[in-house]
Amino acid sequence: MTDLPDLYFRARDNGAVVFRLGDENRHRRLAFEQIAVVNTNRADFKAQGDHILTAQERATIQDWLDARLAVLAEREVDDIHRTIDQMNYASHWAQTKATDAQLAEVTDQLLLAMHDLRETLVRKKAERAGDDQ
Repeated sequence: MTDLPDLYFRARDNGAVVFRLGDENRHRRLAFEQIAVVNTNRADFKAQGDHILTAQERATIQDWLDARLAVLAEREVDDIHRTIDQMNYASHWAQTKATDAQLAEVTDQLLLAMHDLRETLVRKKAERAGDDQ
């Protein structure tokens, strides 16, 4: 069997569950022992149950948390770039393919969402301009 890491991170919403991988038993199965829970919203983690985390486990979990937060930040910006693309596709759809009934169904919601986004972006841009002075 290949060399496996000591810890396995099962990603979930807002973090992960951390397991220590046990040695193979007589049935050649891996044993997973839950040792910690990671919360990416709070950027922290805590031991599970009575387990006391070793310094090495703490370091490994912190390294995973730091890397995970970086990945999530990259995905967030990528999602915004995809949103820009979707807005462009929506414009093209509205101009070239949408029926009157389809436009009637979505126009008010789109206009409200775009107005809300515009107000937020203008306010944030003004705040940044004020910070530069």
